[in-house]
Amino acid sequence: MRWNSSFPFSVFLIFILILTENVHSQQTVQLKNKKEIPIQVTLGADLISRYIFRGTDYGNSPAIQPNFSFSVCGFKIGAWGSYGFSSWSKKINDSTIINMGNYAEFDLSISYTFKWFTIGLTDYFFPNPLNPNEANNYFNYKNATTGHAMEGSLSFAGPENFPIQVFVGTFFYGADKCKDSACVYGMGRENNYSTYIEIAYIFKITHAGVDMKPFIGATPFGSSFYGKNAGFINVGFTATKSIRFSDKFSLPVYVTLAANPSSQNVFFVFGLTL
Repeated sequence: MRWNSSFPFSVFLIFILILTENVHSQQTVQLKNKKEIPIQVTLGADLISRYIFRGTDYGNSPAIQPNFSFSVCGFKIGAWGSYGFSSWSKKINDSTIINMGNYAEFDLSISYTFKWFTIGLTDYFFPNPLNPNEANNYFNYKNATTGHAMEGSLSFAGPENFPIQVFVGTFFYGADKCKDSACVYGMGRENNYSTYIEIAYIFKITHAGVDMKPFIGATPFGSSFYGKNAGFINVGFTATKSIRFSDKFSLPVYVTLAANPSSQNVFFVFGLTL
C-alpha cells in the first residue's frame, strides 16, 4: 500500500472514526462447565505517524498496526502486524541508495501471566517489502536461513501502589546473527542473543486526564538489532489521553517522545488506537 499524498488525510481520518466501533471489540465470554471461565477476545488497530521500536525507526512512514488476541486463565495468544503507507530508502554507502519497499512485519506471540509477572515468546517475521506475495518463505524455520526471529521475555507490571514495569527480552533463535569476518552484524552464523532491558513508571495527571509512562531502555552488548555497542537506546515517555465523543464512544490518542542516545537519534510520534 502506498500513501497517496493527494488524498486528504482528514477524509481518511473521518472514515476511520466512522468505522472505529466495528474495528475494536472487547468483551468477556463465560463458559459454563461447573464453573465459569472468563475468555477475553480483543481486536483493534493503531494508526501511527512512525513505527519506532526500541529506539529505531522502521519504515520512515506512517503505518497501520492491526492486532488480535485471545486470553483465558492467564494464557494469551496474539497476532500483531505493522504495514507502512509508503516506501523508504536506505543508504548503503556514498554512491548506493537502495529502495527498501513498504516496511511490513507480522508477529505471533504466546504468554502466561501470574499475578504481576508475565513470561512470553514472540515470533517476529518480516515479509518481503517489495513484493508481499513472493519470496517470503514463511514456513522456513531453519535457524541458519529463516526470516523469523524468536524472542523470549520476562516482564513485571506492579500494582497501583507500586506502578513499576520491567521488561527483559532476548532473541535466541533465527534472524539475529553475530558479526561476520568483516564485522558486519547480522551476517554471521551464530546467534547474537540481542537483549533489551526496559524500566518504566506509570502515573496519572488527573486534572488533565492524561496517563504518563516515562521509560528507559538499554542493551547490555552490541548486537544486530540494537547497535554495535552496549548503551541506552530508548529513553523518553508516552502520554495517553482518551478523547470522548459521546457517552458510548471515546478514542485513545497518544504521543511518544523518545531518544536513542547510542545512535544520537530522537523521535516524536503520534498515534491513535482504534
